Parts: sequence; C-alpha cells; structure tokens
Amino acid sequence: MKKIIQKLRPYLKPFKNHIGWNVFYNILYALFSTLSYVTLLPMMNVLFDKTKRVTIEPIYQDIFHLKSYLENLLYYKVTLFSDSGTPQKSLLLVVSIVIFTFLLKNISGYLASYHMMHLRNGVTAKLRNVMYKKVISLPVSFYSEKRKGDVMARMLGDVGEVQNSFFMLLELIVKEPFTIIFSIAMMFVYSWKLTLFVFIFIPISGLIISRVGKSLKSQSLRAQNEGGYMISLVEETLTGLKVVKSYNAEPVFKNKFASSIDRLLNLSNKIGKKNNLAGPLSEVMGIITIAILLFYGGTLVLEDKTLDGAIFLVFMGLAYNILTPAKAISKASYAVKNGIAAADRVFEILEQENTIDTKENALVKNTFENEISIENINFRYGDENVLKNFSIKVPKGKTVALVGQSGSGKSTIANLLTRFYDVNEGSIKIDGTNIKDWNIHSLRSLMGLVTQDSILFNDTIKQNILIGKPDATDEEIIEALKIANAYEFVKDLPLGIETNIGDAGGKLSGGQKQRLSIARAVLKNPPIMILDEATSALDTESEKLVQVALENMMQNRTSVVIAHRLSTIQKADTIVVMQKGEIVEQGTHADLLAKDGMYAKLVSMQSFE
Repeated sequence: MKKIIQKLRPYLKPFKNHIGWNVFYNILYALFSTLSYVTLLPMMNVLFDKTKRVTIEPIYQDIFHLKSYLENLLYYKVTLFSDSGTPQKSLLLVVSIVIFTFLLKNISGYLASYHMMHLRNGVTAKLRNVMYKKVISLPVSFYSEKRKGDVMARMLGDVGEVQNSFFMLLELIVKEPFTIIFSIAMMFVYSWKLTLFVFIFIPISGLIISRVGKSLKSQSLRAQNEGGYMISLVEETLTGLKVVKSYNAEPVFKNKFASSIDRLLNLSNKIGKKNNLAGPLSEVMGIITIAILLFYGGTLVLEDKTLDGAIFLVFMGLAYNILTPAKAISKASYAVKNGIAAADRVFEILEQENTIDTKENALVKNTFENEISIENINFRYGDENVLKNFSIKVPKGKTVALVGQSGSGKSTIANLLTRFYDVNEGSIKIDGTNIKDWNIHSLRSLMGLVTQDSILFNDTIKQNILIGKPDATDEEIIEALKIANAYEFVKDLPLGIETNIGDAGGKLSGGQKQRLSIARAVLKNPPIMILDEATSALDTESEKLVQVALENMMQNRTSVVIAHRLSTIQKADTIVVMQKGEIVEQGTHADLLAKDGMYAKLVSMQSFE
C-alpha cells in the first residue's frame, strides 16, 4: 500500500488543493454526521417535557465552554417559549436545529465528493496520458514479447480500476474514521461504561473481516491478467479475421475465448463472493454489538436507573453511526486491494526500462553527408545469431540492395538502421558516428521507411500522409502523391485527399495503400530511404506502378533496398546477397550474373532475364 501511494504521489501533486479540500469537507461531514444524532436529544427532551429550565440568558466565555454555552442558550430559549405558553415554538426550534445539522452534513458530503471527482478524474487522465507516452516510447522489441491487448487492458481497464477502487482510500482514512472518532467521543460523554463495552467487539469484528479478504489481492491480479489476455485475443482475432474465416477457424477461436471467459468468470465470482460478504459480515457483527448494547443499556435504564432513556436512544443512534462507516471501511478495504493489484500492473508498464533511448549529450544533426557504415555486426533475437560479422558501406547517393532467401537477415538490417533494435556486437555508423550516439529523433528524421505491410490509419488520406510532415500544405501533399504515382486514383475519389480510408486503409487496394505509404515517405523528404520488400505483396500491375513511384522517390537519395522480387533492384549500385546472416556475394547485377553463383540461381528461380 505504502509503495503504491509513493508511486502515485507525482500524479497526485497537481491536485493537492482538491485533496486538502476533500479532507477538510470529509472531516466536517464526520462532525455534522455525529452532531445530527446529538441534536436529537434536545428534541426528545422537549417532546417528553424533560428540558432543563434555564431562566437567565447565558454569557459566552471562551471556546472551552462553548458546549455548555450552546446547551444553556438552547434550554433558555425553550424555557422562554414554554413559559410564554407556546411550546410548539420550542419544538419548531429543536426540529429546525436537527434539519440544519443534517443539511450541513449533506452539503459537506457533496463538497467532499466534488473535490474527489476532480482528483479521481484528473489523476486518471494524467495516468493514461503518461502511460500512452510510455507505451509508444518503448522499443519495438518490447511488443514482440508482450501482448498488445494486455497493454491496452492495463491502460483502459486497470487505470479505471485504480480510479474506481484506489481513491476510496481517502474515504477510508478520513471520512469514516473521523465519523467513528467523533461518535465515540460523544458516546463517552453520555456513558463511558457502554462505550467501553463497544470497544470489546470492534477488534473482534475487524479480525474476522480481515481474514476473509486476505487472498483478495492475488485473485484480483490473476483476474486482471486474464482480462488482458481476453482483450488481446479479441485484438488478434479482428486483426487476422480474414485468416480465421478462410480457414474456417471460428470454432478454434470461439473455444479459446470461451475458455478465457470461463476462467475470468470463476475468478470474478470468487472475488465477488468476498466483496459481497464484506457488507453483510460487517453489518451482522455490528448488529450483534447493537443487540448486546440494547440489552446492557436497557438494563441500565430500566433496572439500575443510572442512564436516562432519551440519552440511551441518542447513544444507540451514535452506535449505529459507527456501524455504517465500519461497514463502508470493510467494503472499501476490499476494493482498495483490487486497486492495488491494478496499480501494480499499471506501474509495471510505467517502470519498464526503455533499452533503446537517447543518451545524454547525444548528437543532434539533420543532415547526411558521407556514408552509412555497418561494421562487423552480430545480432540475435534469441540464442542464435541472425546476423554474423556483417559489414557493408552505403555511400551517399548510392543504392544498395539486400537480397536472399527468407530468414537470411535482410529485414533485420532495416530494423537495426532505424534503431528499432540495437546490435549485440559491432557498430552501425552514419557519417562516422555510432547511431547509438545520435539523438534518436535526429537519426530517424534522416530516414524514410516503406515496409512490405502498408501501415495506414483510420483517417483521411491527407492525415495519413501528413505524418511525414505535419506542417505540409495541400499542394505539397498533392505533389508527393504525384511522385508516388498515387494522385491518379486519389483525384477520382469523391472527397479527394479528404477521403477516409477506413481501418488500416481497408477501403483501398494493396497497390493503392503502398503508393500512399510511398507518398508519406516522399513528403518527409529524407536523405536516406529504407525500402523493406516494398513490392513483394503486390500483383504485377500494382508492382509496376509502385516500382515507378519508388524510382521517382529514390532519385538523388541514399537508399537501402531489401528486395524479394529481384526485378526491382537490377539498377542498384551494389547488390548484396545474403545467406543465414552472412554475405555470400556482392556486386552489380551484371557482375553477379556473370559469377553464376547464388544471385544467378535466385534470378533463374524467378524466371528473370
């Protein structure tokens, strides 16, 4: 608990005024909640004609005598009304005091809730904002191990659970305890014997309730992890819906989801049983205490005559005033356990170390002048090297193509150049400086990336292309579309560049999506272009259109082209042939054909002349 509060402190700090006011109004609520029962005593005394007669108006002395002053003032007014033959006015006066006290109690409760609302909503918004920034700053490698759906569940569900459950803590440590303290203080004033009697049963109740909720946090954590898996399963199913349907795999995924739902249902029921038990258990323990009090207090009233009946009724009201917050504390303590489990999952993401980040005093530069140099690099995803002592140089203005069979490590080069991953050994340098010593945003500003999968967003064509250059004009966007050979279909759309392309660009063909990806890179206008199998997923007609767009884009640029279709790279200055993470051949298209080696074999396999 203490650790979580410490972690939440930076998020609470901007709302410290709301915390202060919430505490203040909760204390007032507790005070008026107690006084609302105390003010019933004068009313009952008036009803049963047991009011103490005060014929001389009292004089205020100091704060220490405030209670006796207010009591005597009230009794003085009641005496005046009684002596003047208008006892109804006495009753109206005491009833008005009761109503006024209850009114103050509820106003205080409203104001406390008002400030709590701002605190809860503000901290939740801040947590989600910080978490989103963290999520997109973490390296790509993090998401090869974590399920994206689980991360989404933490950002939405777990942060919501912190909002709903954890902020009950302020109620737990302020309003309810102060209500109990004020009530017990007044109970001592009326009968210390009965109050001590209450103290015998409170620790017993607390012990029983705490034993029931002992395992709640671990079960909550398991339930939240299962919820993350469930959301991840939905996300994966929707992403791969075409595969699911084409393979008639709906039953497999339905069974997976049903199993997850069953596990979540069982956990939720176990947690619910304990949560639901909190209220009745605390109430039963409280009612037992009240019943014993009624018997013992009734004896003092009826037999011993040591306690006034009206005072005993007020005392019982105060005892009930303890029962309600005690019940709230037991329920809130269970909810807080859920909140702690959720906060643990949230902070697991927030405290995740970013292994690929900008170091201090990193190089900030927006120009590329000489060459890219990859020197003796080794890289592995697991235990086995994907790249082994790999070295190439890419001079400024030249195009270097990487070819080879699947799994030879071609795409890994693109991931390393952009620092989606870092090399295990060796170095990658741009203009003689290791890319680890570059400011990561400066490094990536030099590069344009076009991948095999056209990654587009559910927005307009304009907004998708503006990612490359947020301040670009419509004229610049249209020019980029023309270079990318995309304007021919965009201009025919009903809304032109303002047309929404659907989820992941689902309203467009593969070739159209790829040309928009190229237009985005063109608009960015980087000096280095990385093309990762940019045409491999296209049909022949689309490939020709995209190839023209790529050639337009690559003019006067330094390009690293990862190619599956060898027809797209015959004009490259250098072709590097890779096998199992190593270079087996390199040269121009003509040189490599003349060698009649691996490259020539790959060409003949693709029926390329």
